[in-house]
Amino acid sequence: MSQLAKIAGLALAAATIAVQGCNYAKSNQQVVVSTDCGMSWKRIVAGESVPKGIGNPCFMKVVMPNYPMQGDSRFVSNFKDRVRAAVHIDYDYSITDPLAFIKQAKYLGKANKDADSNGALDPQAFEGAENMVIDKRIRDISKGLLLSEDIVELEQAELENKLFVESNKVLEPLGVHLNFITLTFDLDEQTREAIDVSTAMKIYDSKSLSELGKEVIAAKAGASKLVIESKQPEPAKEAD
Repeated sequence: MSQLAKIAGLALAAATIAVQGCNYAKSNQQVVVSTDCGMSWKRIVAGESVPKGIGNPCFMKVVMPNYPMQGDSRFVSNFKDRVRAAVHIDYDYSITDPLAFIKQAKYLGKANKDADSNGALDPQAFEGAENMVIDKRIRDISKGLLLSEDIVELEQAELENKLFVESNKVLEPLGVHLNFITLTFDLDEQTREAIDVSTAMKIYDSKSLSELGKEVIAAKAGASKLVIESKQPEPAKEAD
């Protein structure tokens, strides 16, 4: 083989390697690939090369963040005795098993395909997955728990802990773990007033002043509200 042919061969080999070369999974990434259009998946651990799948139309690659992400859920729910309130849940979660998670959100393969792209690590790319995998389950569990909770008597910290535990029981088999969860309730004026009355009566009862408390609360409820308007005096008219 001539020297020129050898050089040409080496150049061709280098070009082939460049085309078929791989990048590497980063420590802040969880990369999974499929060679059969998502029927089965393989995890690429940090430091391993990520295949290109050249020539395989069924090759898919999904890059998931390997760090905590935040989400929230808003809905209206019933409490005990059919009391309704708007519920706002904030949560922090991590994807702990990407192979289990991708089975619940296979469509991520289209929007999140480049392991070296900054967009692939954007948590907003997972908003749809949050709605499908996490939010729905948290809402269902929350509504079940709140139906037995008295809005006046509930202990928020205890309820949050119960929701945290029950949600993780459902989500962990799906490859997700909640790191923390917080609850906020938006109550109407009548419900807030009922809570204030209940709290006040507890104080009166603790001082053996139940009857007095009832009278005070009844008087307060029947008191009319005064609206005071302050009018500025009109300027004096000049004499003709």
